[in-house]
Amino acid sequence: MYAREVSMHLKGNVGAEFTRTIEKDILPRLRKQTGFADELTFLNPNGKDAVAISLWDRKENADTYSRDLYPQVLTSLAKVVEGTPEVQGYEVANST
Repeated sequence: MYAREVSMHLKGNVGAEFTRTIEKDILPRLRKQTGFADELTFLNPNGKDAVAISLWDRKENADTYSRDLYPQVLTSLAKVVEGTPEVQGYEVANST
């Protein structure tokens, strides 16, 4: 299993809009991707920082998503995200 972590800084007071964008726009796209397993999204209580972790069956499927669909996701997030999100990839060591 493989994980993509996306860390981002949000524009002022957009937590609810960020959450709606994830639920209504991004999650439906992710669910259609081969190898997608799950998405966890965290919103810092300060409302200024968020982290999204997507889980994939294989690194190759996450790489395909990164190349083919992620640029569109960035466009959807542009109205709520400040700057460019930072992306990290991880091999999953443990999972329940």
